[in-house]
Amino acid sequence: MTPDITQDAVVIVPGIMGSELYDTVARKTVWGLSGVSWLLRAWTQPKGLEPLRMTEEELEGRTGRIKATRLMRHSSWTPYLQGLEPYTDLVGAVGTCVADPAAVLEFAYDWRLPVSTNGRLLAEAARRHLTAWRQHPAHDAVRRVRVDERPARLVFVAHSMGGLVTRAALGPTHDADLADDTRAVLTLGTPFYGAVKSAVILNTGRGTPVPLPHRQLRSISATMPGLHDLLPMYTCLVDSDTVRRLTPGDVAGLGGDAELARAAAEFHQKQAGIVLPGHRAVAGTSQRTLQSLTVSDGVAKPHHHGPRQHTTGEFVRDRRGRLVFYDVKGDGTVHKESAAVGPAVTPLPLQHGAVASDRVVLKAVAEILREDEHLGPPQGAPGCGLEVPDFIGVGTPWTVKLSGPDSLAGLACEISDTTGQNARPVKLGWGDGDIVARVVVDAPGLYRVAARTIDGHTVTQLVLAGDDGTGEALSPR
Repeated sequence: MTPDITQDAVVIVPGIMGSELYDTVARKTVWGLSGVSWLLRAWTQPKGLEPLRMTEEELEGRTGRIKATRLMRHSSWTPYLQGLEPYTDLVGAVGTCVADPAAVLEFAYDWRLPVSTNGRLLAEAARRHLTAWRQHPAHDAVRRVRVDERPARLVFVAHSMGGLVTRAALGPTHDADLADDTRAVLTLGTPFYGAVKSAVILNTGRGTPVPLPHRQLRSISATMPGLHDLLPMYTCLVDSDTVRRLTPGDVAGLGGDAELARAAAEFHQKQAGIVLPGHRAVAGTSQRTLQSLTVSDGVAKPHHHGPRQHTTGEFVRDRRGRLVFYDVKGDGTVHKESAAVGPAVTPLPLQHGAVASDRVVLKAVAEILREDEHLGPPQGAPGCGLEVPDFIGVGTPWTVKLSGPDSLAGLACEISDTTGQNARPVKLGWGDGDIVARVVVDAPGLYRVAARTIDGHTVTQLVLAGDDGTGEALSPR
């Protein structure tokens, strides 16, 4: 039998913090090392991630100190963004659909930089990749067994911020023919309208004490253009009896940079008219996700709900004229309506960091690459929401919460280290109307919580266990 493979060239574009970074001056990897010990050192030691801080030269466009080397190959963790699964499974799934490994480009990039900068670099890399693949001997060989025998075109598979980078690359600014040479774009949890969580990251440490890992993230993100490009660009700031967009002044008040916020808003406005060729979007659902915020005395209070507007632009209000709020949920980082963009959207009950490694998503990727009908998720697979703290204290009990299922029947939950070893079941029960479990870990490390529902769908999330840098035990928030 002739294998069902594509003649197209595939480009895999990771999300924020999805590329390993190497400091060419210090000659060491500063993001993406394997092992839990590195993660704990990075996040729980003061200035453990100082090399990631943007320098004045980098902010002025003189880059090169930091080099992106490859896609993440190890499970990782970041405060607020929480668990980040590696791209190994995605790369493997794509590899089964192409005629030769040379047809696949893994586009690693410095995610600290502006999306516009990385979009230009991606446009250049994608053009080189397509040209080289069309000249490869395996390209003509596979064309002969395809129905249309056409030359290769590009297919982009992009996770999270990678979708924004791909959109920037396909705009007319860089390569006017690149969009015509693209057959399809598959985005996985891309925040096309931004994410409230990015504003919360910039505001970390305002008002209440937080663990050291969260302060570290806020510190390195405050001058990072890439993080500002993820700020919500929709009306999300609840201000008295109305809702408006964040202004550069608002962002500065939260702890960010007004000029970076202004540049991000202008960039997104220019990007709004770009239509992605053959776009299919995967949007996470069922997970509690921040959708709006209020601000008081410089302190942000995020909410798991948001307003909606009529087709006239007016906000939906009740009979008394009060704003009506809705909870559309999402993937824990990106709310559904920010990711569900385009003519074809597949909703799946997944956490943001695991979208690119889920078996159903990998099946969808394979179907699109092979140009078969996009079937979407299995029918009757609602899955469940999974909620865990993002950082826990060793020896301190913490709570796993499942939402969606109305019965314990058929539910299973377990916790293991990221190697898959030492897995142990977690006993589920009812608490305050939710399905919950109390868990304690006895050693620092990166752990994976997995919940499986009666329909056979599994949702996972990573959690880092350590201390807050002061030696004091942490209480789950």
